[in-house]
Amino acid sequence: MFGFADETYLDVASGNGGNGCVSFRREKFVPRGGPDGGDGGRGGDVVFVVKHNLRTLAHLKLVRTYRAENGRNGEGARRFGRDGADIEIPVPPGTVIKDAQSGALIKDLAGLERWVFLTGGKGGKGNWHFRTSTNQAPRHAQNGQSGEEMRIGVELLVIADIGFVGFPNAGKSSLLNMLTNARAKVAGYPFTTRIPQLGMMRYDDTDVVLADIPGIIEGASEGAGMGFKFLRHIARTSGLAYLIDLSDDRYLEAYDILSAELGAYESELLEKEYVILATKLDEPGTEERLAELKAKYPEKKVIGICVYLDIGIDEVRQAFMEMVQRHEAEAVL
Repeated sequence: MFGFADETYLDVASGNGGNGCVSFRREKFVPRGGPDGGDGGRGGDVVFVVKHNLRTLAHLKLVRTYRAENGRNGEGARRFGRDGADIEIPVPPGTVIKDAQSGALIKDLAGLERWVFLTGGKGGKGNWHFRTSTNQAPRHAQNGQSGEEMRIGVELLVIADIGFVGFPNAGKSSLLNMLTNARAKVAGYPFTTRIPQLGMMRYDDTDVVLADIPGIIEGASEGAGMGFKFLRHIARTSGLAYLIDLSDDRYLEAYDILSAELGAYESELLEKEYVILATKLDEPGTEERLAELKAKYPEKKVIGICVYLDIGIDEVRQAFMEMVQRHEAEAVL
C-alpha cells in the first residue's frame, strides 16, 4: 500500500522523570507529623523492536515523532509516582540507526530483537529522603531528570547472503524465481525490478537468502538510471553474483563496467567473493560467447546458465552455498 521505503528520519524523545513530593503526614497523636513525600516515577524509554514480519520502513513515514511518557509526580504518604510508559518503535531486520546531522552510525540492529536507545529521566526523590537529626521537616524535594531527545536517521539494509548485480534485463529476476519461492516481476523490458527482491534458497539443510538488486547501468555512479539507490543493500552479503546477458553485445565488457560502478560506490564491495553467471544460454550464438567470456577471465569462476532449460542451475546453487560457507568460516576466525 505504501510502497518500498528504505530510509527516513525520526524525532525521538524519552520521558522526563516525575518530581518528588513535599508532604507531611498528619496524625492525631503526632502533632508535628513528619515528611512523607513520595518519589517521582521514572520517564519512559525509547525502544527499537525488531519485527520479522516487516520488510520496509514505510510505516515510519506516517509518524515521524515518537515520545515516551513522562513519569508521574510523587504524592503524600510516600506514594511513588507511576513510571512513564516506554515508546516502542517497530523496525524490520537489517535496520541501522544513524545521527541525522553527521550521518555517523549509532547502532546496527543486526542480530538484536530489542534495543533501548534513549533512557528516561530518573524520578526526583520526595522530601522524606532528606530528613536528618537537625532537619526533621525538610521542605524540599528533587525535581525529576529530563529525558533525552534526538533527530535520527533510520536506514534499512536488506539482509541477504548473495546479492545479484547486473544490467537491466540480465535475467536476475528469472534466476531468483527459479532458485527460490520469490515471485519477482519478469518482462522483456528494462527496470522491471524497481525495488530489492528477496528469496530463500534451500540447499541441503541450509537456507540461503538471495537478493535481486535493481539493475545498474553505466554511469550509475554519476546518477544515471536509478543510480546507487539500492546498492547499500548488498553491503552485508557474503558474496555477489554478476549476471551477464550473453545475448547483449556488451557481454565482454559487462563485468568490467559493473565492477567499476560498484567500486565507485564503495571500494570494499570489490573485496567480496563473487561468481560470474552468463545468462540466456538458449539464445543463438551464446555458447561461442560463453567460451569467449571464459577465455577473457580464466582466473574467475564463470558459469553459463539458462533458467528455462535448467542449464547450470545446480552448479549455481553449489557456488552460492560455498561462498556462504567460506564467509561464515572467515567470520569465526
